[in-house]
Amino acid sequence: MTTGAKPKLLTYEEYLNEPETMEKLEIIDGEVIMAAAPNRYHQITLGDLYTPVRSFVRERRLGEVLFAPVDVVVQQEPLRVRQPDLVFVSNERADILGDRINGGPDLVVEILSPSNRGTYTQSKLADYARINVLECWLVSWITRTVEVLRLESGEWQRAYIRGPGERIESAVLPGLNLDIADIFQGT
Repeated sequence: MTTGAKPKLLTYEEYLNEPETMEKLEIIDGEVIMAAAPNRYHQITLGDLYTPVRSFVRERRLGEVLFAPVDVVVQQEPLRVRQPDLVFVSNERADILGDRINGGPDLVVEILSPSNRGTYTQSKLADYARINVLECWLVSWITRTVEVLRLESGEWQRAYIRGPGERIESAVLPGLNLDIADIFQGT
């Protein structure tokens, strides 16, 4: 019986010396996992979210908004790095910003694709809870819905799911109020 060779596991020090790339890569317990490039609908939805969130944050000088690929280091040993589609880091958490994000952003947004399996999404949510991300939006361009989760006592709690004709608000960005139709206008 032939077994495949174990993949070389990346250490934190090796990771820091890797060249920049625009590829969608995550590192799970040292193993580099490459994902296919997001499809067009994913990218349109990301743009329709990024623009109003970034404008809201910039106008109020609340922090920084970044979009994928951007590395969020969950842990150094064994190395775990996630790449949310969109992140907001408040001024109060600005110390986690460097070449990479080392710790929990206030808000992460994951745009779900047909290939996202429930276990994959649950694994990402567990990592985000571990680094104390306060709010997570799960955005589906297929169903045109946004599920908002909030971290309470280390566990994700569903705040709500909103769809067409409704609006979403953010606990970490008070005053932000987005029309669902605007998020999915290009899909």
